[in-house]
Amino acid sequence: MALSENPNLALIPSGYKAGKIYSVLPTNGVGDFNFARGSVATRINSSGLIEEVASNVPRLNYPMIDGVVKGCPHHILEPQRTQRIQYSEDFSYWTIGGSVTVTDNQAISPDGTLNATLIYPLSNSSNVGLYTSSSSSTIGTVSCFVKSSGKDFALLGTDNNANYYCVFDLANETVVYEATNYEGKIEKYPNGWYRISSTYVSSTAQGFPFIGVADNSGGTVIADSDNGILIFGMQYEHEAFKTSYIPNYGTSGGVTRSAETANGSGSAATFNSEQGVLMFEGSALDESDTNYRALSLSDGTSSNRVQIWLWNDGTIFTYIVAQGSTSYTRFDNVNSSNINKILISYKQNKFSTFINGIKTFSDVIGNTPTGLNNIRFSDTNSSADFYGNIKQLQYFDTALTDSELEKISSWVSFQEMAEGQLYTIE
Repeated sequence: MALSENPNLALIPSGYKAGKIYSVLPTNGVGDFNFARGSVATRINSSGLIEEVASNVPRLNYPMIDGVVKGCPHHILEPQRTQRIQYSEDFSYWTIGGSVTVTDNQAISPDGTLNATLIYPLSNSSNVGLYTSSSSSTIGTVSCFVKSSGKDFALLGTDNNANYYCVFDLANETVVYEATNYEGKIEKYPNGWYRISSTYVSSTAQGFPFIGVADNSGGTVIADSDNGILIFGMQYEHEAFKTSYIPNYGTSGGVTRSAETANGSGSAATFNSEQGVLMFEGSALDESDTNYRALSLSDGTSSNRVQIWLWNDGTIFTYIVAQGSTSYTRFDNVNSSNINKILISYKQNKFSTFINGIKTFSDVIGNTPTGLNNIRFSDTNSSADFYGNIKQLQYFDTALTDSELEKISSWVSFQEMAEGQLYTIE
């Protein structure tokens, strides 16, 4: 079914330059977003490799399913984060825990160069590996890229002696042990690599970032020639979830990646205050994010706005305020860390929300906002900056029919839905 109207504004992962994210519509550039990030950052490129991006240049990040790049890229926006580890790739500066050999430049790492480090045990023991100074008594997340080189179990945490760590089975791609108040996660990357992470959620847990090798979930290891694990890119963030890799080649005190912002799209001529449709496809960064993340169409104030919020409990919130009074609200219990297609339609006394092709709610009483003139990835007062993945954004200046709303918020195929939500098809 063809739509009766074309969007006035459309953003897809495509063109960009320093300071700008281009919208394909309108063609005169009015719909382009102003982008800022005051530091370099990394992304996953089309080959599945980690790649550095210059300051103020937007990032097109490629999604992976089962360690393989699948589908189209998305724009990624992340908060400010500090890499607390002074030497994230040169493990010769780290302290050896137990009887272990450390050999640099033994394999191609996830950034595509010969700089992965091999660690393997010299004697039968437990909790053997490497650690470095960077203690904290706050919530924190340690992450590292690892690959089996004869051993299939890796330990990652903040203290090897006190069992403040998680154990990962690389052969079966599972977390097989989590210490009290710890949560482990494992993601598959190309060429047999995994990014593992260990988050401690108790403020009493503290110690030193530790990466180790084992032969079972209990952390014991048997010396067996040079069998061990390959490691690359250790990271320590004082937050409840990991973000993209931040390399540090020796800066004491850590390296900080600046927060990213995208705003200022459109003008009063782009939007219709009497009726319209705002559709967003994307996701929050992580279900552990404790803040809500907003996408706002407004007059620049909180008095007139159409908003989509990815809420801090994993739900999705659609919200309309007209002349300072709330016209429409809807909470939907949908995992906001998955890629979702979220749509909000407004017209005098006719409002509705669609998510992934399903009409979740409608209302027949309410006014429409006036003076709409811009879209920004934040709340109207520049708080609640959106941090997450942006697949597309569309705005129509007409309230479409329900069948049309269902169409533009639906997945074209099961394959598209699976790739969009990073499902593995077996």
